[in-house]
Amino acid sequence: MNLERRADLILVATTILAAAGWIFSKEAIQGLPAFGFIGLRFVLASLCLLVFCFRDIKKVEKALIPKALGVGCILGTALLLWIHAIAVSDTLGEGAFIMSLSMLFVPLIAWPMFKAKPPRTFWLALPIAFAGLLMLSLGGGNGWQMSASQLWFMASAVMLAVHFNFNSQYARKFPTLLLTCLQLFSIGCMGLIASLMFETWPESVSMTTWGWFALSMLVATSLRYVMQTMGQKHSTASNAAIIMILEPVWTVILSVIWYAEEMPANKLAGCLMILLALFTYRGLGHVIGFITKKVA
Repeated sequence: MNLERRADLILVATTILAAAGWIFSKEAIQGLPAFGFIGLRFVLASLCLLVFCFRDIKKVEKALIPKALGVGCILGTALLLWIHAIAVSDTLGEGAFIMSLSMLFVPLIAWPMFKAKPPRTFWLALPIAFAGLLMLSLGGGNGWQMSASQLWFMASAVMLAVHFNFNSQYARKFPTLLLTCLQLFSIGCMGLIASLMFETWPESVSMTTWGWFALSMLVATSLRYVMQTMGQKHSTASNAAIIMILEPVWTVILSVIWYAEEMPANKLAGCLMILLALFTYRGLGHVIGFITKKVA
């Protein structure tokens, strides 16, 4: 098996771990405060990664470290919104598809920020995604209604897109694992501060809850980011982009299996339309780019 195919398989496994992380998180916050869970999870995950990137700290320009931590705060905001959405939602699969729209928001935010005009495929994908969101909001005989969890997931997706734009400015200046480690630490500190300000911790936490927490921290965070880095190192950008679309698909499957989540026709249609929008934007865009290069 060549390196590229092995890297693609690693990325597929990464999307499964990411989807499992939704289940781990939902189970963990049944016994832990949501923001506190995020805080502990990401602080400890950053310490796990620190073992692999400690030497890189000396090689990086010190003035860039606070900026990397600041960008991590943007991601922290997105994840605090995300965990709150999970806490108030019974439909993880639907939330995963809404969160996946962050990739469509990236060019929309980059346009005013960096004067980067969205590609043509973006304008093809946007109405499909919007129609998918409308389908997710249709049901119950009451017309179009956005639930609170959908709005929280949407806000988190927007913040993820903001983070992606800022993070791309520093990704070339930092070793990948060190940048990830710093941002995870920043997220963890934000979660702990938010927990101290707004949450009350239970007097005792069951071992089952700590087991879910350990899976979230070790498997869905530390191992996932390491595997994603390994996969992206040897996979092509086009392959990686398509493979990462699988995360919401796995999340829906796991949510249906674990929580018996209902998927009525309107929600199934909405998820499929969002998936089509993502493929149109990421997949079709890479195909057009490849053909253009060959013709040139």
